[in-house]
Amino acid sequence: AGAAAEARFISSAKGKGLFATKNIRKGETVFVERPVVSSQFLWNALYNYRACDHCLRALETAEENAQRLLGKSSLVLPHPEQCSIRKDLHQQCPRCQVTYCSAECRQAALEQYHQVLCLGPSQDDPTHPLNKLQEAWRNMHYPPETSSIMLMARMVATIKQAKDKEWWIKAFSQFCSKTANEEEEIVHKLLGDKFKGQLELLRLLFTEALYDEYLSRWFTPEGFRSLFALVGTNGQGIGTSSLSQWVHACDALDLPMLQREELDAFIDQLYKDIEKESGEFLNCEGSGLYVLQSCCNHSCIPNAETSFPENNFLLHLTALEDIEAGEEICISYLDCCQRERSRHSRNKILRENYLFTCSCPKCLAQADDADVTSDEEEEGEGETDDAELEDEMTDV
Repeated sequence: AGAAAEARFISSAKGKGLFATKNIRKGETVFVERPVVSSQFLWNALYNYRACDHCLRALETAEENAQRLLGKSSLVLPHPEQCSIRKDLHQQCPRCQVTYCSAECRQAALEQYHQVLCLGPSQDDPTHPLNKLQEAWRNMHYPPETSSIMLMARMVATIKQAKDKEWWIKAFSQFCSKTANEEEEIVHKLLGDKFKGQLELLRLLFTEALYDEYLSRWFTPEGFRSLFALVGTNGQGIGTSSLSQWVHACDALDLPMLQREELDAFIDQLYKDIEKESGEFLNCEGSGLYVLQSCCNHSCIPNAETSFPENNFLLHLTALEDIEAGEEICISYLDCCQRERSRHSRNKILRENYLFTCSCPKCLAQADDADVTSDEEEEGEGETDDAELEDEMTDV
């Protein structure tokens, strides 16, 4: 990562924060970061969202992507040359047939964790311990997905394969850890009401599939719960899409006005049709652990945002405002719609999902507002997004 930002300890209550080391202009990339570990979500993969098993790059061409999301194999996209997918570079693991976008990714996965996790000829054997673990996870954590047990499996496999195990343990220990009661709340969020029984079942399956003497602490009930909480609080969602890459490339084309209008109309209609067919699930989705990004604190008026413009797991942090040297760099843990809600509603979401109450300038300025929840803001609008967000995190 460039030296435009560094992590600093703020306080025991707040933990770390990320600070600008020089002046950063609006629109500038603060840093590009690769995750220490990442993994595609399991339902996402099951539903044929085809992504590189290592970097999550979408593997379908933009046209195949649109055809699948539309359920219409006859669709033809104009400007096919704007699609960036290179199928000639794709490679499979010769033993288990998972697919990678390139020889580099296949090699990187093999060197970091895939030797331990490769299922070989047991890829489709439901009795294989790793398959049992994944099946159990899918039955507990339905879409919309927010995490994956395979992220934890890759952490264990990485340390198992590593020559310098201590280096990796240190790398993972940089991520914010929680007290026992906080951990309990996060696990609750990921697994729902039956979480104690479910957690124990997962732990037994996890142990059967991956146990390692060196990491024995991670397999105890406390260690396993804290591993879960680490992934639950620090996991950053990753989304990739060959279709959106194609759309960006088309937007950048220099076209005569009439052609431009035609193409824009085509794209608008395409997205409307896809939404009818596939709803909001457009991307290959997964999550990863990013050392620098995980140091970014939340603000309801963030001065930076994360995105994945390279169609893989490389996270770009971009300045939304001018940021001065020494200033803290903050992102928002809420989406645009949630950020527009009352302070009370915003903090309800943040407390439930991230276990803190926000004291950003916007929240401080609104501190005297009446504590109106969005139920009252939205009388008569049926279920509020709060309730939906709650479902999203707890429904299993």
